[in-house]
Amino acid sequence: MPQQSTIQLIVGLANPGDEYAATRHNAGAWFVEKLAEDANVRLKRVAKFHGLYGLITLHNKPCHLLIPTTFMNLSGQSVRACMHYHKLLPESVLIAHDDIDIPVGYIKLKFDGGDGGHNGLDDIIRHLNTRQFYRLRIGVGHPGNSKDVVDYVLNKPSKADKQKIDHALSEAETILPLLVEGETSKAMQQLHTPKEK
Repeated sequence: MPQQSTIQLIVGLANPGDEYAATRHNAGAWFVEKLAEDANVRLKRVAKFHGLYGLITLHNKPCHLLIPTTFMNLSGQSVRACMHYHKLLPESVLIAHDDIDIPVGYIKLKFDGGDGGHNGLDDIIRHLNTRQFYRLRIGVGHPGNSKDVVDYVLNKPSKADKQKIDHALSEAETILPLLVEGETSKAMQQLHTPKEK
């Protein structure tokens, strides 16, 4: 993990369109939408970023927000365009995405690693030509059978599961001041400490 790398861009992965907005695969976008809403910032479509973009202040530091409006498996184009424009390094980027290998209501922070079968991460790794960025892995649970994964992530969670995910997103938001200060180890410790669910 890089020393004192501060998060300057938070990307929420999603598929575009109303039919996907409430599906599990869009959990990353839910996080970025929440950050924008809590900061009273409206995300605006920016053609050169191929996405919805906004700028918020976290702990007196500017932080870029991005939701690609490409389909999930083309997310890298959007992330690379925004990074290049703002002259950001990969290790200052946090990608928020759904993760079927984590139970509903839990979130993990991770640096580096593979794509875990996630098409959005795969495309980002290919476009950036590196795995050296942060991931906020939002647990959406697993359907139990690998054949059911596509249908599962492209459907809505139950009301109870959505409440658990929303609560976890609120918890994740509390570590952002640490991330923009470069205190990533502290942020991981705080987020990963077991809590009553």
